[in-house]
Amino acid sequence: MRADQVHDGDPIELSNGYPIRCMTAGRRHAGAHIEGAKALATDPAVEDNAGIDAGVVWNDGKNLRAPDIVVGGIERKPGWMDRAPPLAVEYADTGQNESSLRDKISELLEAGTRTIWVVRLKGELRVEVHESGKPMLIVGQDETLEAPGILKNPVPVRALVDPAESNRAALRNLLQRLGYDSLEQIQHDSEKRGKRLGKQEGKRLGRREGNVAGRRSALFTLLSARGLDIDAATRKRIEACTDIDVLDRWIARAATAHSVAEAIPAE
Repeated sequence: MRADQVHDGDPIELSNGYPIRCMTAGRRHAGAHIEGAKALATDPAVEDNAGIDAGVVWNDGKNLRAPDIVVGGIERKPGWMDRAPPLAVEYADTGQNESSLRDKISELLEAGTRTIWVVRLKGELRVEVHESGKPMLIVGQDETLEAPGILKNPVPVRALVDPAESNRAALRNLLQRLGYDSLEQIQHDSEKRGKRLGKQEGKRLGRREGNVAGRRSALFTLLSARGLDIDAATRKRIEACTDIDVLDRWIARAATAHSVAEAIPAE
């Protein structure tokens, strides 16, 4: 077979012209995809250059592989990717066909992928790092991963599977895209504006302004990172809110809510 015989969404990959059936993912496997993609796609160096299950074709169409997550090489147009992504991520859980996984890793590296992370979900969480010409490296669940020249920020292994860690990494990444290193910097900048007033009241107002502005920014960023669309009315409601306790409640809800209405209910 050739890649032009496979349609978008078909559960098939190709290895040297031979079809490989790709089955659906289990609950743990599927949920991890979302968290890993969130943590990686928001990295300031990535911008919109990442995707899930994107098909990569080479070898005159005889090879078609779709890593769980690809970083780099994505173009927003129809058809398969025509060059190997710099970074590919595969999740391996109970029932993983190890022989098929080894073939996929080998083929992607030969096609030009620089780094492949295999996230092992069975047993203790860990990531296998595969790079051409180098021995495999195992990174533990409490460690971080780096991809120089591909990602700006190190990625905690747990951020590839855990919603809280993924949200934390995504929030850091999105704040950096806005020119801030952290929420603390937003607060600090607002305090500096207050101090320039030269009065104690100015400092107090500046500190409060920083707290409110920081929380509003965190809420907008968290909702965006989780893919929750904010309608105009809700956006105005957030921008008008100056109650820190209310903003904190909304932020806490936004971390797990399935909709903006659930995170910011009508009152």
